[in-house]
Amino acid sequence: MKELELYVHIPFCVRKCCYCDFLSMPADNSLRRHYVDKLIEEIRQNAPACSQYQVSSIFLGGGTPSILPGVQIAEIMEALRQNFTIGQEAEITLECNPGTITRQKLVFYKMAGVNRLSLGLQSARNQELQRIGRIHTFEEFLESFDLARKEGFSNINVDIMSALPGQALEDWMFTLKKVLEMRPEHISAYSLIVEEGTPFYEQYGEDELRRQQGETPFYLPTEETERQMYELTRETLADKGYLRYEISNYAQPGRECRHNIGYWQLTPYLGLGLGSSSYLEQVRFFNTSSLEEYLDGKFHNLTEILEMAKKQGKDLRSARSQAKTDICLLNQRQQMEEFMFLGLRMTAGISRKRFEEIFGRELESVYGNTVRKLQQQGLLKQNEGRVFLTEEGISVSNYALSEFLLEVEEIEDCSL
Repeated sequence: MKELELYVHIPFCVRKCCYCDFLSMPADNSLRRHYVDKLIEEIRQNAPACSQYQVSSIFLGGGTPSILPGVQIAEIMEALRQNFTIGQEAEITLECNPGTITRQKLVFYKMAGVNRLSLGLQSARNQELQRIGRIHTFEEFLESFDLARKEGFSNINVDIMSALPGQALEDWMFTLKKVLEMRPEHISAYSLIVEEGTPFYEQYGEDELRRQQGETPFYLPTEETERQMYELTRETLADKGYLRYEISNYAQPGRECRHNIGYWQLTPYLGLGLGSSSYLEQVRFFNTSSLEEYLDGKFHNLTEILEMAKKQGKDLRSARSQAKTDICLLNQRQQMEEFMFLGLRMTAGISRKRFEEIFGRELESVYGNTVRKLQQQGLLKQNEGRVFLTEEGISVSNYALSEFLLEVEEIEDCSL
Protein backbone atom coordinates (compact mmCIF):
# COMPACT_ATOMS: atom_id res chain seq x y z
CA MET A 1 0.00 0.00 0.00
CA LYS A 2 1.08 3.57 -0.61
CA GLU A 3 2.18 5.65 2.35
CA LEU A 4 -0.08 8.40 3.72
CA GLU A 5 0.17 10.84 6.61
CA LEU A 6 -2.84 12.38 8.36
CA TYR A 7 -3.04 15.82 9.92
CA VAL A 8 -6.06 16.58 12.12
CA HIS A 9 -6.69 20.22 12.99
CA ILE A 10 -8.30 21.21 16.30
CA PRO A 11 -8.71 25.00 15.99
CA PHE A 12 -9.60 25.81 19.60
CA CYS A 13 -7.50 27.33 22.38
CA VAL A 14 -8.04 29.08 25.72
CA ARG A 15 -6.84 32.31 24.11
CA LYS A 16 -4.57 33.18 21.21
CA CYS A 17 -0.94 33.95 22.00
CA CYS A 18 0.36 37.37 20.99
CA TYR A 19 2.53 35.94 18.20
CA CYS A 20 0.05 33.38 16.82
CA ASP A 21 -1.25 33.65 13.24
CA PHE A 22 -2.56 30.06 13.10
CA LEU A 23 -6.23 29.31 12.47
CA SER A 24 -7.39 29.09 16.08
CA MET A 25 -9.95 30.64 18.40
CA PRO A 26 -11.60 30.27 21.82
CA ALA A 27 -14.86 28.28 21.90
CA ASP A 28 -17.32 26.93 24.45
CA ASN A 29 -17.97 23.24 25.11
CA SER A 30 -21.03 23.11 22.85
CA LEU A 31 -19.13 24.48 19.84
CA ARG A 32 -16.23 22.10 20.41
CA ARG A 33 -18.67 19.16 20.56
CA HIS A 34 -20.30 20.25 17.31
CA TYR A 35 -16.88 20.55 15.67
CA VAL A 36 -15.77 17.07 16.75
CA ASP A 37 -18.98 15.61 15.32
CA LYS A 38 -18.34 17.31 11.95
CA LEU A 39 -14.70 16.22 12.01
CA ILE A 40 -15.76 12.60 12.42
CA GLU A 41 -18.24 13.08 9.58
CA GLU A 42 -15.43 14.38 7.36
CA ILE A 43 -13.23 11.42 8.31
CA ARG A 44 -15.96 8.95 7.31
CA GLN A 45 -16.69 10.78 4.06
CA ASN A 46 -13.11 10.99 2.78
CA ALA A 47 -11.53 7.77 4.03
CA PRO A 48 -12.90 5.57 1.17
CA ALA A 49 -10.85 7.54 -1.35
CA CYS A 50 -7.71 6.48 0.57
CA SER A 51 -8.30 2.73 0.45
CA GLN A 52 -4.98 2.18 -1.36
CA TYR A 53 -3.01 3.98 1.35
CA GLN A 54 -1.64 2.90 4.70
CA VAL A 55 -1.26 5.63 7.33
CA SER A 56 2.29 5.91 8.69
CA SER A 57 1.76 8.91 10.98
CA ILE A 58 -1.01 11.01 12.51
CA PHE A 59 -0.54 14.50 13.92
CA LEU A 60 -3.29 16.19 15.94
CA GLY A 61 -2.42 19.89 15.94
CA GLY A 62 -4.03 23.24 16.52
CA GLY A 63 -4.89 25.41 18.22
CA THR A 64 -4.70 23.31 21.35
CA PRO A 65 -5.96 19.73 20.86
CA SER A 66 -5.55 19.05 24.59
CA ILE A 67 -8.30 21.60 25.29
CA LEU A 68 -10.81 18.90 24.27
CA PRO A 69 -12.00 16.34 26.84
CA GLY A 70 -9.98 13.16 26.66
CA VAL A 71 -13.02 11.19 25.54
CA GLN A 72 -13.37 13.39 22.44
CA ILE A 73 -9.75 12.75 21.44
CA ALA A 74 -10.52 9.04 21.86
CA GLU A 75 -13.60 9.41 19.63
CA ILE A 76 -11.53 11.07 16.89
CA MET A 77 -8.87 8.37 17.07
CA GLU A 78 -11.51 5.62 16.99
CA ALA A 79 -13.04 7.16 13.85
CA LEU A 80 -9.61 7.25 12.21
CA ARG A 81 -8.94 3.60 13.06
CA GLN A 82 -12.33 2.46 11.83
CA ASN A 83 -12.02 4.24 8.49
CA PHE A 84 -8.31 4.26 7.56
CA THR A 85 -5.70 1.51 7.41
CA ILE A 86 -3.22 2.57 10.08
CA GLY A 87 0.17 0.89 10.33
CA GLN A 88 0.99 -0.97 13.53
CA GLU A 89 4.11 1.18 14.03
CA ALA A 90 2.43 4.47 13.12
CA GLU A 91 3.68 7.56 14.94
CA ILE A 92 0.69 9.33 16.55
CA THR A 93 1.41 12.81 17.94
CA LEU A 94 -0.84 15.07 19.99
CA GLU A 95 -0.03 18.74 20.62
CA CYS A 96 -0.60 19.78 24.24
CA ASN A 97 -0.36 23.02 26.17
CA PRO A 98 0.45 23.14 29.88
CA GLY A 99 -2.61 24.22 31.80
CA THR A 100 -4.88 21.99 29.71
CA ILE A 101 -3.46 18.56 30.62
CA THR A 102 -4.82 16.30 33.35
CA ARG A 103 -3.99 12.76 34.39
CA GLN A 104 -7.39 11.62 33.15
CA LYS A 105 -6.78 13.12 29.70
CA LEU A 106 -3.39 11.42 29.49
CA VAL A 107 -5.02 8.08 30.30
CA PHE A 108 -7.47 8.61 27.43
CA TYR A 109 -4.60 9.54 25.08
CA LYS A 110 -2.78 6.32 25.95
CA MET A 111 -5.88 4.20 25.45
CA ALA A 112 -6.52 5.92 22.11
CA GLY A 113 -3.05 4.98 20.83
CA VAL A 114 -1.29 8.34 21.09
CA ASN A 115 2.41 7.52 21.43
CA ARG A 116 4.04 10.95 21.10
CA LEU A 117 3.30 14.28 22.80
CA SER A 118 4.38 17.75 21.73
CA LEU A 119 4.38 20.19 24.67
CA GLY A 120 4.45 23.94 24.05
CA LEU A 121 6.80 25.53 26.57
CA GLN A 122 8.31 28.44 24.56
CA SER A 123 10.27 29.86 27.52
CA ALA A 124 11.41 28.90 31.02
CA ARG A 125 11.14 32.55 32.14
CA ASN A 126 7.70 33.34 33.53
CA GLN A 127 7.99 37.00 32.59
CA GLU A 128 8.63 35.99 28.97
CA LEU A 129 5.67 33.60 29.01
CA GLN A 130 3.44 36.39 30.29
CA ARG A 131 4.80 38.81 27.69
CA ILE A 132 3.95 36.52 24.77
CA GLY A 133 0.47 35.68 26.10
CA ARG A 134 0.93 32.08 27.22
CA ILE A 135 -1.62 30.74 29.72
CA HIS A 136 0.86 28.76 31.84
CA THR A 137 3.90 29.24 34.05
CA PHE A 138 7.14 27.29 33.82
CA GLU A 139 6.20 25.47 37.03
CA GLU A 140 2.91 24.34 35.45
CA PHE A 141 4.83 23.10 32.42
CA LEU A 142 7.06 21.01 34.70
CA GLU A 143 3.95 19.51 36.32
CA SER A 144 2.50 18.62 32.89
CA PHE A 145 5.78 17.08 31.73
CA ASP A 146 6.07 15.03 34.92
CA LEU A 147 2.46 13.84 34.58
CA ALA A 148 3.14 12.69 31.02
CA ARG A 149 6.21 10.73 32.10
CA LYS A 150 4.33 9.09 34.95
CA GLU A 151 1.61 7.99 32.54
CA GLY A 152 4.19 6.24 30.39
CA PHE A 153 4.84 8.69 27.53
CA SER A 154 8.40 8.02 26.45
CA ASN A 155 8.49 10.16 23.30
CA ILE A 156 7.97 13.86 24.08
CA ASN A 157 8.81 16.98 22.09
CA VAL A 158 9.23 20.39 23.73
CA ASP A 159 8.69 23.59 21.72
CA ILE A 160 10.82 26.59 22.66
CA MET A 161 11.11 30.02 21.05
CA SER A 162 14.04 32.44 20.80
CA ALA A 163 14.33 36.12 19.80
CA LEU A 164 11.39 37.08 21.99
CA PRO A 165 10.81 40.76 22.86
CA GLY A 166 13.28 41.86 25.51
CA GLN A 167 15.03 38.47 25.53
CA ALA A 168 18.79 38.52 26.16
CA LEU A 169 21.27 35.79 25.27
CA GLU A 170 21.49 34.67 28.91
CA ASP A 171 17.68 34.34 29.05
CA TRP A 172 17.73 31.97 26.08
CA MET A 173 20.57 29.98 27.63
CA PHE A 174 18.48 29.65 30.81
CA THR A 175 15.60 28.13 28.82
CA LEU A 176 17.91 25.72 27.01
CA LYS A 177 19.46 24.51 30.26
CA LYS A 178 16.10 24.02 31.95
CA VAL A 179 14.74 22.01 29.02
CA LEU A 180 17.84 19.83 28.86
CA GLU A 181 17.43 18.98 32.53
CA MET A 182 14.17 17.21 31.57
CA ARG A 183 15.79 15.21 28.75
CA PRO A 184 12.89 15.24 26.27
CA GLU A 185 13.40 13.02 23.23
CA HIS A 186 12.89 15.91 20.81
CA ILE A 187 13.29 19.70 20.91
CA SER A 188 11.85 22.16 18.39
CA ALA A 189 13.68 25.48 18.70
CA TYR A 190 12.05 28.23 16.66
CA SER A 191 12.91 31.88 16.26
CA LEU A 192 10.06 34.36 16.67
CA ILE A 193 8.60 35.71 13.43
CA VAL A 194 6.42 38.80 13.87
CA GLU A 195 3.49 38.03 11.58
CA GLU A 196 0.97 40.53 10.24
CA GLY A 197 -2.44 40.36 11.86
CA THR A 198 -1.09 39.42 15.31
CA PRO A 199 -0.95 41.62 18.43
CA PHE A 200 2.83 41.46 18.21
CA TYR A 201 2.76 43.01 14.75
CA GLU A 202 0.97 46.04 16.13
CA GLN A 203 3.51 46.28 18.95
CA TYR A 204 6.74 45.30 17.21
CA GLY A 205 6.09 45.51 13.47
CA GLU A 206 8.32 48.54 12.99
CA ASP A 207 10.92 46.97 15.25
CA GLU A 208 10.93 43.82 13.09
CA LEU A 209 11.34 45.93 9.96
CA ARG A 210 14.36 47.66 11.49
CA ARG A 211 15.91 44.29 12.31
CA GLN A 212 15.33 43.00 8.77
CA GLN A 213 16.95 46.14 7.35
CA GLY A 214 20.03 45.71 9.52
CA GLU A 215 19.18 48.61 11.81
CA THR A 216 19.18 48.38 15.60
CA PRO A 217 15.69 47.50 16.86
CA PHE A 218 14.31 49.03 20.04
CA TYR A 219 12.91 46.00 21.82
CA LEU A 220 13.42 42.87 19.74
CA PRO A 221 16.88 41.24 19.83
CA THR A 222 19.21 42.44 17.10
CA GLU A 223 19.97 40.27 14.07
CA GLU A 224 23.42 39.52 15.54
CA THR A 225 21.90 38.46 18.89
CA GLU A 226 19.39 36.24 17.09
CA ARG A 227 22.25 34.63 15.17
CA GLN A 228 24.14 34.03 18.42
CA MET A 229 21.05 32.39 19.92
CA TYR A 230 20.87 30.07 16.93
CA GLU A 231 24.53 29.06 17.22
CA LEU A 232 24.19 28.63 20.98
CA THR A 233 21.23 26.31 20.43
CA ARG A 234 23.09 24.14 17.94
CA GLU A 235 26.23 23.85 20.06
CA THR A 236 24.48 23.33 23.40
CA LEU A 237 22.11 20.65 22.14
CA ALA A 238 24.84 18.85 20.21
CA ASP A 239 26.92 18.65 23.40
CA LYS A 240 24.00 16.88 25.07
CA GLY A 241 23.50 14.35 22.27
CA TYR A 242 20.71 15.97 20.29
CA LEU A 243 21.16 15.72 16.53
CA ARG A 244 19.89 18.55 14.37
CA TYR A 245 18.09 16.87 11.49
CA GLU A 246 16.20 19.94 10.23
CA ILE A 247 16.77 23.68 10.44
CA SER A 248 14.81 24.10 13.70
CA ASN A 249 14.48 20.52 15.00
CA TYR A 250 16.74 18.44 17.21
CA ALA A 251 16.32 14.88 18.43
CA GLN A 252 17.99 12.10 20.31
CA PRO A 253 19.13 9.39 17.86
CA GLY A 254 16.12 7.60 16.40
CA ARG A 255 13.60 10.08 17.85
CA GLU A 256 13.21 12.35 14.84
CA CYS A 257 9.60 13.35 14.12
CA ARG A 258 8.58 10.99 11.32
CA HIS A 259 5.49 13.03 10.49
CA ASN A 260 7.47 16.21 9.82
CA ILE A 261 10.11 14.32 7.84
CA GLY A 262 7.26 13.12 5.64
CA TYR A 263 6.30 16.73 4.89
CA TRP A 264 9.85 17.64 3.91
CA GLN A 265 10.17 14.55 1.72
CA LEU A 266 6.82 15.12 -0.03
CA THR A 267 5.09 12.07 1.44
CA PRO A 268 1.37 12.31 0.53
CA TYR A 269 -0.74 13.67 3.36
CA LEU A 270 -4.40 14.35 4.02
CA GLY A 271 -5.51 17.25 6.18
CA LEU A 272 -8.73 16.89 8.13
CA GLY A 273 -10.45 19.73 9.91
CA LEU A 274 -10.89 23.47 9.53
CA GLY A 275 -8.40 25.14 7.16
CA SER A 276 -6.26 22.01 6.80
CA SER A 277 -4.12 21.45 3.72
CA SER A 278 -3.53 18.24 1.78
CA TYR A 279 -1.15 16.91 -0.87
CA LEU A 280 -2.28 13.83 -2.80
CA GLU A 281 -1.65 12.67 -6.37
CA GLN A 282 0.22 15.92 -7.22
CA VAL A 283 -2.81 17.94 -6.09
CA ARG A 284 -2.61 20.46 -3.26
CA PHE A 285 -5.92 21.52 -1.75
CA PHE A 286 -7.14 23.38 1.31
CA ASN A 287 -10.23 22.98 3.45
CA THR A 288 -12.48 25.95 4.09
CA SER A 289 -11.20 28.32 6.80
CA SER A 290 -14.74 29.45 7.66
CA LEU A 291 -15.90 27.75 10.84
CA GLU A 292 -19.52 28.42 9.87
CA GLU A 293 -19.06 26.67 6.50
CA TYR A 294 -17.20 23.76 8.09
CA LEU A 295 -19.93 23.19 10.65
CA ASP A 296 -22.43 23.20 7.76
CA GLY A 297 -20.52 20.27 6.25
CA LYS A 298 -18.82 22.25 3.48
CA PHE A 299 -15.45 20.53 3.73
CA HIS A 300 -13.54 19.04 0.80
CA ASN A 301 -14.82 15.96 -0.99
CA LEU A 302 -11.71 13.90 -1.61
CA THR A 303 -13.28 11.48 -4.10
CA GLU A 304 -14.38 14.34 -6.36
CA ILE A 305 -11.03 16.09 -6.15
CA LEU A 306 -8.96 13.01 -7.03
CA GLU A 307 -11.30 12.06 -9.86
CA MET A 308 -10.91 15.54 -11.32
CA ALA A 309 -7.14 15.35 -10.91
CA LYS A 310 -7.04 12.39 -13.29
CA LYS A 311 -8.48 14.60 -16.02
CA GLN A 312 -7.42 17.96 -17.38
CA GLY A 313 -6.35 20.56 -14.83
CA LYS A 314 -9.11 22.88 -16.02
CA ASP A 315 -11.72 20.43 -14.76
CA LEU A 316 -10.57 21.15 -11.22
CA ARG A 317 -12.59 24.35 -11.40
CA SER A 318 -15.81 22.40 -11.01
CA ALA A 319 -14.33 20.35 -8.17
CA ARG A 320 -13.47 23.56 -6.39
CA SER A 321 -16.99 24.92 -6.68
CA GLN A 322 -18.49 21.66 -5.44
CA ALA A 323 -16.00 20.92 -2.67
CA LYS A 324 -15.72 24.46 -1.26
CA THR A 325 -11.94 24.32 -1.26
CA ASP A 326 -8.92 25.80 -2.96
CA ILE A 327 -7.31 23.29 -5.33
CA CYS A 328 -4.02 23.44 -7.19
CA LEU A 329 -2.76 20.76 -9.60
CA LEU A 330 1.02 21.08 -9.38
CA ASN A 331 2.95 20.92 -12.62
CA GLN A 332 6.39 19.33 -12.78
CA ARG A 333 8.27 22.59 -12.28
CA GLN A 334 6.34 23.30 -9.09
CA GLN A 335 6.96 19.76 -7.84
CA MET A 336 10.70 20.25 -8.47
CA GLU A 337 10.67 23.48 -6.49
CA GLU A 338 8.94 21.87 -3.53
CA PHE A 339 11.30 18.89 -3.67
CA MET A 340 14.26 21.26 -3.37
CA PHE A 341 13.17 23.87 -0.85
CA LEU A 342 11.48 21.36 1.44
CA GLY A 343 14.17 18.68 1.17
CA LEU A 344 17.00 21.15 1.77
CA ARG A 345 15.47 22.10 5.13
CA MET A 346 16.81 18.77 6.36
CA THR A 347 20.49 18.56 7.28
CA ALA A 348 20.78 15.40 5.15
CA GLY A 349 19.62 17.43 2.16
CA ILE A 350 18.28 15.85 -1.01
CA SER A 351 19.32 12.85 -3.10
CA ARG A 352 20.40 13.40 -6.71
CA LYS A 353 19.28 9.88 -7.55
CA ARG A 354 15.86 10.44 -6.03
CA PHE A 355 15.44 13.67 -8.02
CA GLU A 356 16.17 11.81 -11.24
CA GLU A 357 13.84 8.92 -10.31
CA ILE A 358 10.93 11.28 -9.68
CA PHE A 359 11.40 13.79 -12.48
CA GLY A 360 13.31 11.85 -15.14
CA ARG A 361 15.97 14.58 -15.34
CA GLU A 362 19.37 15.10 -13.79
CA LEU A 363 19.54 17.72 -11.07
CA GLU A 364 22.21 19.69 -12.94
CA SER A 365 19.99 20.09 -15.99
CA VAL A 366 17.49 22.08 -13.91
CA TYR A 367 19.39 23.61 -11.00
CA GLY A 368 23.01 23.50 -12.14
CA ASN A 369 23.52 27.27 -12.06
CA THR A 370 22.01 27.64 -8.61
CA VAL A 371 23.99 24.75 -7.15
CA ARG A 372 27.27 26.18 -8.48
CA LYS A 373 26.42 29.69 -7.29
CA LEU A 374 25.56 28.60 -3.75
CA GLN A 375 28.62 26.35 -3.58
CA GLN A 376 30.84 29.28 -4.51
CA GLN A 377 29.19 31.31 -1.77
CA GLY A 378 29.90 28.54 0.76
CA LEU A 379 26.20 27.89 1.37
CA LEU A 380 25.86 24.48 -0.29
CA LYS A 381 27.84 21.23 -0.35
CA GLN A 382 27.69 17.95 -2.25
CA ASN A 383 28.77 14.57 -0.93
CA GLU A 384 28.01 10.95 -1.84
CA GLY A 385 25.21 11.83 -4.20
CA ARG A 386 23.49 14.26 -1.84
CA VAL A 387 23.16 18.06 -1.88
CA PHE A 388 22.78 19.89 1.42
CA LEU A 389 23.16 23.30 3.06
CA THR A 390 26.32 24.12 4.97
CA GLU A 391 26.20 25.63 8.46
CA GLU A 392 26.46 29.05 6.86
CA GLY A 393 23.73 28.10 4.40
CA ILE A 394 21.40 27.06 7.21
CA SER A 395 21.95 30.38 8.98
CA VAL A 396 20.76 32.21 5.84
CA SER A 397 18.35 29.49 4.73
CA ASN A 398 15.61 31.87 3.59
CA TYR A 399 17.96 33.32 0.99
CA ALA A 400 19.51 30.01 -0.02
CA LEU A 401 16.18 28.22 -0.49
CA SER A 402 14.66 31.14 -2.40
CA GLU A 403 17.37 30.71 -5.02
CA PHE A 404 15.77 27.43 -6.05
CA LEU A 405 12.53 29.26 -6.75
CA LEU A 406 14.29 31.79 -8.93
CA GLU A 407 16.30 29.27 -10.93
CA VAL A 408 13.30 27.73 -12.67
CA GLU A 409 11.82 29.57 -15.63
CA GLU A 410 8.53 31.39 -15.15
CA ILE A 411 5.91 28.83 -14.18
CA GLU A 412 2.26 28.81 -15.18
CA ASP A 413 -0.29 30.11 -12.73
CA CYS A 414 -1.90 27.20 -10.90
CA SER A 415 -4.67 29.13 -9.19
CA LEU A 416 -8.15 28.19 -10.31
